[in-house]
Amino acid sequence: MDDDGRGPGPRPQGGEAPYDVRPADPLPYEGVWRFTAPSVDASVPQARHAVRDLLLRQGVPVSADLAQGLLLIVSELVTNAVRHAAVLSPTLGVEVAVGAEWIRVSVEDNHPYRPTALEADHGRTGGRGLLLVREITREAGGACDVEYTASGGKVIWVALPLTPAQALVTSRPTDPSVP
Repeated sequence: MDDDGRGPGPRPQGGEAPYDVRPADPLPYEGVWRFTAPSVDASVPQARHAVRDLLLRQGVPVSADLAQGLLLIVSELVTNAVRHAAVLSPTLGVEVAVGAEWIRVSVEDNHPYRPTALEADHGRTGGRGLLLVREITREAGGACDVEYTASGGKVIWVALPLTPAQALVTSRPTDPSVP
């Protein structure tokens, strides 16, 4: 390296930007975290609390509404893995990936069944989890999908845009008569 620390390469003239532009350093909250849990009912609140604690510990700039939606998504995806995949998947994986402008959560199990969001009978108390996940994702401007793993299982993932709480506050109407 040269003594200016930029390494070899052409030097800018005057106010020009350098040719060897390096990517910006990651933000303090960016990263990927993964944990596993047994496919049992107790893992649902544990996974939700683990994700909530991760968001807080890393200082992820997530609004209260987005955090609630994200934690509900985690609960629904882990619940589905516990209820429908435990026979073939005694352990499930939860991954949280945070970028500068997005957050992605995924739940992986070893069951090959690809779930679908069913329109549930109004008389039933269950069966609406994936509909709820899909609706929360849509309202947040995100995306969700199911992918198969090399081992024959699947990963269900949801990616949501991060909107810092401050941006949400400033983008709301200031007229008190507007809800």
